[in-house]
Amino acid sequence: MKEIVAFDLDGTLALSKQPLTDEMADLMAGLLEVAQVAVISGGDWPQFQKQVASRLPAHADLSRLWMMPTSGAKLYVHRDGAWTPVYAELFTDQQKAEILAAFDASLEATGFVPEQTWGERIEDRGSQITFSALGQQAPLEAKEVWDPDFAKRKVIQADLVTRLPGVSVNLGGATSVDITQPGVDKAWGLKRLAEHSGVAEDKMLFIGDAIFPGGNDYPAKAMGLDTVCVRDPSDTANVVTAIIACQKGA
Repeated sequence: MKEIVAFDLDGTLALSKQPLTDEMADLMAGLLEVAQVAVISGGDWPQFQKQVASRLPAHADLSRLWMMPTSGAKLYVHRDGAWTPVYAELFTDQQKAEILAAFDASLEATGFVPEQTWGERIEDRGSQITFSALGQQAPLEAKEVWDPDFAKRKVIQADLVTRLPGVSVNLGGATSVDITQPGVDKAWGLKRLAEHSGVAEDKMLFIGDAIFPGGNDYPAKAMGLDTVCVRDPSDTANVVTAIIACQKGA
């Protein structure tokens, strides 16, 4: 029996930057009946609101849902009818300037400059700086074919690590590279979740699509949590269905 089931968002619960489907929203509501649920991903709170919070049915027990934007550098809970921030690990202005300069230098050095972009490529999320190779507004079909095997971003990541030795650099989403405070990754966020929820780490299960070295879901596995690696949201739906059945049976 797991007390908390934690999920990545893009590529796991939903397609990149897309809202939960009706099926997934209903499954999340069903899962909340038998366990607490956490969502931890690189997007900032407005993205969580759009993709998850606004999609859940009215009967979903939001008091059992933990929302962890920017790879866990922020935590939101639902109390007294509203989503409330619990903490936020923010970058200083100097740190932000150093990170932006490193991105510029890294992209020039690695040569991964796409022919077309849609919107800003670098987004300041306060507690996380995110590089989206094709831009923040890129269509899903373009994002899916740019770097499906993470090969391009692994080169960018390796270069950034040499330029920014004091921060965490991880790969996420379909075209993203996420930079958070030193040591702040999903393992850090999930440890904070254990502290705030009172649920021991061995009572947590993590589900994500990037559970491989360098992937932004891998820290969950590296910290020793039980994990399930999924291919896509449809795979996740099957896993959640099975979890609900097992929890109810138990």
